[in-house]
Amino acid sequence: MKKLILFASTIVIMSSCVSKKKLAAAQADYANLKASMEKMASSSKLSLKDCEDKVAKLEADLNAKDSELQTKTKLLKGLEDQVDYLKKTNTNLLDRMSDLSVVSKSGAESIKKSLETLNEQSKYIKDLNSSVQRKDSLNLALVMTLKRSLADVNDEDVTVEVKKGVVYISISDKMLFQSGSAVINQKAEAVLEKVAKVVNDHKDLDILVEGHTDSVPISTDCLKDNWDLSTKRATSVVRLLQTKFSVAPERMTAGGRSEYAPKDSNDKSTGRKLNRRTEIIVTPKLDQFFQLLTQGK
Repeated sequence: MKKLILFASTIVIMSSCVSKKKLAAAQADYANLKASMEKMASSSKLSLKDCEDKVAKLEADLNAKDSELQTKTKLLKGLEDQVDYLKKTNTNLLDRMSDLSVVSKSGAESIKKSLETLNEQSKYIKDLNSSVQRKDSLNLALVMTLKRSLADVNDEDVTVEVKKGVVYISISDKMLFQSGSAVINQKAEAVLEKVAKVVNDHKDLDILVEGHTDSVPISTDCLKDNWDLSTKRATSVVRLLQTKFSVAPERMTAGGRSEYAPKDSNDKSTGRKLNRRTEIIVTPKLDQFFQLLTQGK
């Protein structure tokens, strides 16, 4: 009996030792398998990330290539448009050269006539410039002569100047007339005599006499308003030049400007004094200039 129990115990112990070895081996295999699976899993994760990175890089490269392709396509389209434009321009130039290469006889005659007309116009312009220069020289000589003749007269009462291409002799109303009157003062006759002598030496010139007033209203038994006063003063000067100093009446014109061509503001007494004046304007004969213009056509 004791031997049987011992034998059984030995078998149990041996069985127990065998089971522990298998268990240890199985556990070792499991650990190795787990490590291998973890390694494989880690390797798989790294490979997937690399693939994702590569895909992203490829997509970026593809987008860059696509953008570059679009840019080059636009550039190519622009070059094609330029080529088309140059082709059209070249065709137009060839057509024009073709037209120019065939000049008809009538076209040549037309060109010849145009050149002759230009030559005539050029000659006319030169003649006109010469006439203007002669007129300017005459005006200068006339001004110098008048100033010498009127050298003893106060500059405030008589001024001589060239305006708008003609000679202006401006005489104050203080020298010529009493206030509100169109009767010429005796002392003013000496001034008008000197003016008459100069204009009589230049019979190719016309004389325009203009009366001017200030803006102060006037109304008397003899004068209705400033229009009336300015006109009668101009007429008085023209009449005296004709009757006493032998200026040809056909050379003269009398006109009244009233207050509407002032030299200065009528707001102050100094301005009104300048505005009250009579102007003798010496001008070239207009018919001579009209004749020159007609000849140039």
